[in-house]
Amino acid sequence: MERQVGARPTADSRRPSTRSGAELLAELIHGSGSTVALTGAGISVPSGIPDFRTPGEGIWSDVDPFEVASIDAFRRDPKRFWDFYRPRFGMLGDKLPNPAHDALATLEAEGVLDAVITQNIDRLHRAAGTRELVEVHGSIATSSCITCGHSYDLDDVEGLFDSRGIAVCDVCPGLVKPDVVLFGELLPVAAIERARELASAADLMICVGSSLEVFPAAGLPELTLAHGGEIALVTIGSTPYDRDDAVKLDGDVAVELTAVLAALG
Repeated sequence: MERQVGARPTADSRRPSTRSGAELLAELIHGSGSTVALTGAGISVPSGIPDFRTPGEGIWSDVDPFEVASIDAFRRDPKRFWDFYRPRFGMLGDKLPNPAHDALATLEAEGVLDAVITQNIDRLHRAAGTRELVEVHGSIATSSCITCGHSYDLDDVEGLFDSRGIAVCDVCPGLVKPDVVLFGELLPVAAIERARELASAADLMICVGSSLEVFPAAGLPELTLAHGGEIALVTIGSTPYDRDDAVKLDGDVAVELTAVLAALG
C-alpha cells in the first residue's frame, strides 16, 4: 500500500489527551499482530554510553570519525585507529543493560515483540536477554583477522596488541579489526535484508533512542508505514518521522519503556 510521508495525522488529533503516552503505546502493542523495535544510541545512554554527537559528550563531538573510524583509516594507520577504539572498547565491555533494554527483552519473552533491530554495537540487547536480534552495524562481541578471517571474542582481543599498540592475529601476521561496520564499509547483507523483512511485515515499529537520520536503518520505519503499519517513537528530540507517528514518548527511554510495561499489565 503506497502512502505519502507526512500524510498521517498526529496522535494528538486522533487520541484522547487524557491518556498517557505509555498507555497509548501499550494499546498499540495489544492491537498489533507483529511488533518490532528499532533502537539507536539513545537506548544505551542510561547505561553510561555516550551518544554520537551531543556537544562535549558525544563520541564524535571532538573528532572526525572519518579520520579514526573508517576502513580507510584502519588500513592507513591501524595504530591511530586502535588508539581511539581500544579504550572505548574497554569501556563498552564493562557496561550493563538498563531498564530500556530489559523492557524490550521482557516484551519479546511475553510474545508481543517479534524482534529488535539495532544500530548499536555494544552487546547490551543480547546481555539483557533479547533472542531475535538483528545487529545492522555489527557488534564488538568479536573481532576478526582481515587476512585469514580468524575470529576472536572481545575478551581475547586485548592479548593481541603488540608493542606498537596494534592488534595482530596470532594465527597469521594479519591485522585484527573489530566486527563492526566502519565508515566506508557496507552493512552486512543478511542483517539488513532481515531488518527490511521485519520492517515490511510489522503492524507496529517502536523506534527507541534514535534520531532516525542514519541510513539505511533510518529508512526502515518508512517500510512499515508503506505496508500499512504504524510507528511509535520513544526518543528525545526531533526525528524526520514526527508527523507520521501514532504516538511519541519523549522522556528518558528507560522510564518510558518501564511505564509501557506497567501499562501492559
